[in-house]
Amino acid sequence: MKVVLFCGGYGMRMREGSDDVVPKPMQMVGNRPLIWHVMRYYAHYGHTDFILCLGYGAAHVKNYFLTYQESVSNDFVLRDGRVELLSEDIADWSITFVDTGLESAIGERLRRVRGHLGEDEVFLANYADVLTDAPLDTMIERFTASGAAASMLVVPPQQSFHCVDLTPTGEVKEIMPISRMPLWENGGYFVLTREIFDLLPPGGDLVADACGALAGQGRLFGYQHQGFWKPADTFKERAELDAAYHSGERPWMVWESAPR
Repeated sequence: MKVVLFCGGYGMRMREGSDDVVPKPMQMVGNRPLIWHVMRYYAHYGHTDFILCLGYGAAHVKNYFLTYQESVSNDFVLRDGRVELLSEDIADWSITFVDTGLESAIGERLRRVRGHLGEDEVFLANYADVLTDAPLDTMIERFTASGAAASMLVVPPQQSFHCVDLTPTGEVKEIMPISRMPLWENGGYFVLTREIFDLLPPGGDLVADACGALAGQGRLFGYQHQGFWKPADTFKERAELDAAYHSGERPWMVWESAPR
């Protein structure tokens, strides 16, 4: 399946300061940027045909892949002044780079790459700033069996604050961490059919407009995942992922535990 990655937003909450012009998908986790970790996840499951919806910082994304160095994350032999790679990351990937505008909403970015999907009836999509160990094969199988027109990964609330149950007079009846509430968040990993385009107005939003309409029709499937899921929407979250990488606690790198 083709994989559409939304990587054109400003990512203002990720910036270290006004001088930080690196777009969010290109912020580093270990020795590779966020977008590489997301793409490597999909490639592990055999999905290596990527469509990048570019906007802010497009040159950073393009230059990274145009000057990609396989030796950064692969073993190699240096012989007679030449590098002989023992393995490769992206040699079998197809990456389509599409300018989808600086100010476009997610839904509009998707509309602008529709022509690059070919004849594929089902495709994958992702915000390119969230890492997970969710089993993609199972997600796709459950979606197919559901008969829905689209699906999204859903995860328990990640926030640390508490919810308070009040009576009309102000008496506190219960205090409960939001993580224990019977709620689910959008996890940012989508399996979509081409029907999604029928529900996307110009300038529209993928979740609020298209997915919201499908939910009202009972045709949106939510794959519940209680395993590892971590966004990198802020500098702090990205730093936490980077620290986890360097400590060896990196469950999102499912390809590392795969049989060789």
